[in-house]
Amino acid sequence: MYRNYPQLLADLKSKSTTCVQVVKDYIALIEEKKQLNAFLEVFETSALQKAQEVDEKISKGTAGKLAGFVIGIKDNICYEGHKVSASSKILEGFESLFSATAVERLLEEDAIIIGRLNCDEFAMGSSNENSSKGNVLNPIQEDKVPGGSSGGSAAAVAAGLCLASLGSDTGGSIRQPASFCGVVGMKPTYGRISRWGLLAYASSFDQIGPFTHSVEDAALLTQVMAGKDEMDSTSSSVEVDTYLGDKKVIGKLKIGIPKEVIESERLNPEIKTKVLELAEDLKAKGHEVSTFDFPYLEYMVPTYYVITTAEASSNFSRYDGIHFGYRSENAHDIDSTYVLSRTEGFGEEVKRRIMLGTFVLSSGYYDAYYTKAMKVRRVIQQKTEEVFQKYDVVLGPTAPDTAFKIGENVKDPITMYLQDIFTVHANIAGNPAISLPLGNHSNGLPFGIQLMTKPFEESLLFEFSKEIMDNYS
Repeated sequence: MYRNYPQLLADLKSKSTTCVQVVKDYIALIEEKKQLNAFLEVFETSALQKAQEVDEKISKGTAGKLAGFVIGIKDNICYEGHKVSASSKILEGFESLFSATAVERLLEEDAIIIGRLNCDEFAMGSSNENSSKGNVLNPIQEDKVPGGSSGGSAAAVAAGLCLASLGSDTGGSIRQPASFCGVVGMKPTYGRISRWGLLAYASSFDQIGPFTHSVEDAALLTQVMAGKDEMDSTSSSVEVDTYLGDKKVIGKLKIGIPKEVIESERLNPEIKTKVLELAEDLKAKGHEVSTFDFPYLEYMVPTYYVITTAEASSNFSRYDGIHFGYRSENAHDIDSTYVLSRTEGFGEEVKRRIMLGTFVLSSGYYDAYYTKAMKVRRVIQQKTEEVFQKYDVVLGPTAPDTAFKIGENVKDPITMYLQDIFTVHANIAGNPAISLPLGNHSNGLPFGIQLMTKPFEESLLFEFSKEIMDNYS
């Protein structure tokens, strides 16, 4: 199937294929590779109907800038009239009453939403083993995890089951699976893309972003989805720049590598070697590359989990067995309805995080944990701002290792949480970051290199990412 949108668009314009045919081909491929368990549901009827409408628009010359772009969406993003469950039993059978702003903006430009994709339950996980709908398999090596929480989104693009997909990134849930599956994964600046219609995990961290094969496609999708939304008060009114438009050459950049990251004992030696080789190549091309001290790495993951679980504890009170979704058949009064519905409806990891969040917000522990974590977050944000006064781009590994075996870390939550050690920085600080599929390990698995820029400098991030991909991929 197609590796990028310009290839598809050229075929549509030359009439060597149609949107309807492309959608049918993808549906057939999804069925053929259903063992991957990437798609929870294919929206066959609505996708073919939309494809027919777009074909008519193409013939009339009125099609939008994403005409025929076939996209899968993570199962925590709402699409009106279609089911959404966040891969959780507690939302079994629930149908969206409205579409996420990101989805609406894609549809307005004639993209085609082909189905919803498996994920860790409520986006909580780093391996896609926490889904109530079963594990997703990594299409590169099927005994390995695809990463998480947007594992289905990454696997679907890597396997060619859709041209692109949407995920959500709270602490690395787009970039880490992109690294594990060998695709491009991009997290925009916090507030750049509206969160309206995204089922909340941690509201001050969550961001929607794309998985693609190319930087150009990621830039195009981000461009369409970005911008202020009156339905989301946290969405930014900062003007959306033109990504990868008619621009001057970006010139020589100052690139920083966090010393604590590149010297981390957790970092796989082959990934470290690749990062350092890339740094030397960039130096040879005239960029200024150096390491810098950022002695906050060990505080990143604890800070992230204290704050995100606290926000989840609050956000998840709405799933109560009363208003919508799953209700326990064993309930016999109001108290048992609440207790049993939540006990039976949530998976183990979600319950673990709700309990942790409730604990850190409880009387006597609020200041010791939540207040302290918020102070640490502010320090990290301030120090990150200082870093970007000196550097244009921060370079490093996306994840400490390649994809691990299914079941290998499932009983060790600490090891699982540390999968996010290099990605949570961008979420804590709110910066945009991207994972580029630049590495191939001797074990046969891909791995990503991560770039991060100042808030709202997606344009520079995409421009530099394209330069790197053109030269090194």
